[in-house]
Amino acid sequence: MDTRILHNWFNTYKEPSLFGRYITLDHISPLLDLLSLKTEIEQIGLSENNAPIHLIKLGNGSKKLLFWSQMHGNESTTTKAVFDFLNFVTDISNDSAKAILKECTIYIVPILSPDGAKAYTRLNYNDVDLNRDAQQKTQKESVVFSKLVQRIQPDFAFNLHGQRTIFSAGETKYPATVSFLSPASDLERSITPSRKIAMEIIAKMNTVLQQCIPNQVGRYDDGFNLNCVGDTLANMGVPTILFEAGHYPNDYDREITREYIFYSLITSIQYIATTKIIGDTYKDYFLIPENGKCFYDIIIRDVMLEGKNVDIAVQYSEELIKNSVKFIPKIVKIDDLQKFYGHREIIGKKRTIHNENVTVEIVPEAKLLKFHLNSELFLIESAKS
Repeated sequence: MDTRILHNWFNTYKEPSLFGRYITLDHISPLLDLLSLKTEIEQIGLSENNAPIHLIKLGNGSKKLLFWSQMHGNESTTTKAVFDFLNFVTDISNDSAKAILKECTIYIVPILSPDGAKAYTRLNYNDVDLNRDAQQKTQKESVVFSKLVQRIQPDFAFNLHGQRTIFSAGETKYPATVSFLSPASDLERSITPSRKIAMEIIAKMNTVLQQCIPNQVGRYDDGFNLNCVGDTLANMGVPTILFEAGHYPNDYDREITREYIFYSLITSIQYIATTKIIGDTYKDYFLIPENGKCFYDIIIRDVMLEGKNVDIAVQYSEELIKNSVKFIPKIVKIDDLQKFYGHREIIGKKRTIHNENVTVEIVPEAKLLKFHLNSELFLIESAKS
């Protein structure tokens, strides 16, 4: 797939009303109203707090594809990319979109956990992780999704998620901007025929992404847990692909990552539409490095604390404040961190820190980091923006 074409399509079809990390049912409802004039939209159930769960259906092809996003409410990047894709695929003047809809029937649940999305949390209204409820199905959302799978019997399943900034593509200095997984179907992590098909599709997406973000694609751990939705579908023999939208440098709103998820969606769906996939090139999947955990949001390097030369790791916690996601810096580790990388690194030049109670405040516009040590205030300039 020509990445120049994908870039032009993204600029053409990017949904302008969706931006940032906080995406809820309120944000997408006007878009669903507009889409209902072009395609089928159905309310397939209610959440635990009685918010509607919607299904979008497009195309009439023989290949059935099921997508769901925001099973974890605070993982919204893929939802943005889904609506970018919907703008593309509903453009009746686009021959590529028409070809997809001729071969495929596409089912999309844009927000599976509307309560979690509203609260900006991984959990649903009852503090249950829906991605650990695939077997017991204790939550309304889990029952709704299970009934949907049984009803449509998908040929391909796309499980759309987001991942933390800690992940690297392998044990490297490169962030895992996008990660994929073909989930295991058993404890032995057997390479089944359906897994091979999913692996081939992932390898195709990776080939495209390497042209844009070389070395920044990772492979998620495939430890088997039947309580997870993707593992359950893989166990049923459905080729399943997990997407993880990760971090691109200085992109905490995940607007750049959003573009690469859009590329991946288009690439995978076009490949399915135009190819008889049997999994014969699945081994290319294993060329993708497994995710490491080599990153912190900020590392302050080379400072003196209690007579010891140390590095200080700062990680952001994401907090919903007045309907906006704020990134709150917290010190999470003080040690020799030479084997780790910071998305931003600050050189302390052996400045001495005296107080035990260290708190930090990031001042991005000034490229400074403030150390509040009781009544003392230290400013350390950033070595890299």
